Amino acid sequence: MKGAAVNTTPLQDALHPDWALDHVGALMSTRRGGLSAPPWASLNLGIAVGDDPEAVAANRARFAAATGAAPVFMKQVHGTRVLRLVRGSANAPLEEADAAITTERGVACTVQVADCLPVLLATTGAPAMQAVGAAHAGWRGLAGGVLDHTVAALCDAAGCEPDALVAWLGPCIGPERFEVGPDVVQAFGDDPQQADPALFRSHTAGKWMANLPGLARRRLAALGVTQVNGGAWCTVDDASRFFSFRRDRITGRMAAAVWLR
Repeated sequence: MKGAAVNTTPLQDALHPDWALDHVGALMSTRRGGLSAPPWASLNLGIAVGDDPEAVAANRARFAAATGAAPVFMKQVHGTRVLRLVRGSANAPLEEADAAITTERGVACTVQVADCLPVLLATTGAPAMQAVGAAHAGWRGLAGGVLDHTVAALCDAAGCEPDALVAWLGPCIGPERFEVGPDVVQAFGDDPQQADPALFRSHTAGKWMANLPGLARRRLAALGVTQVNGGAWCTVDDASRFFSFRRDRITGRMAAAVWLR
């Protein structure tokens, strides 16, 4: 029922966007507060990383309880497909996609990460219809246009322009840790020899340090999304708080979710 109170159970060490939007709920898990054993300790939410399925199921139940909504997970493939979620989507078979939006209350758009950038989006309340979305933005998806497709789908669903959206960037591999080759620089349309050092800092011969949150901010700005915060955490640097595939290889997955209350 719209307006009804929803019971939630706080999630240990969860991150929350500083949005102050009464109609939107959002959070991101860290690795703390779950039941998984090493190397997935402890709040692993990934089902395909070798962890005990019972532990993952219990961890996902804790995550869902913290949202008070129905998280919808996807089979992420570093692509650009965007799902439009409806009631019952959480019980449907997993679909291959890397972003989701919804205008339905109580359905949580959810992305899993362990170095890639999670991007949560929401309408600020002015559009004719409220909507939220989440995107899994690793460098391939980001360069391929996953944010472009997500913003377009969200604006179409809400009947709004991009400047009516707010975006939050979660933890990801940081600009001092993300070493890439010229192929990655070129994938973003940049010349490796003339790239903006704030986004691609020359590191060693033939290598650059890429700023994934900075690249996401640049793309969002080009799309007309001007209200953007977050992106200050490095998953590789903080092993006690974040899973990192690049650091550990065998590891768990965190999740970021956004939903309409």
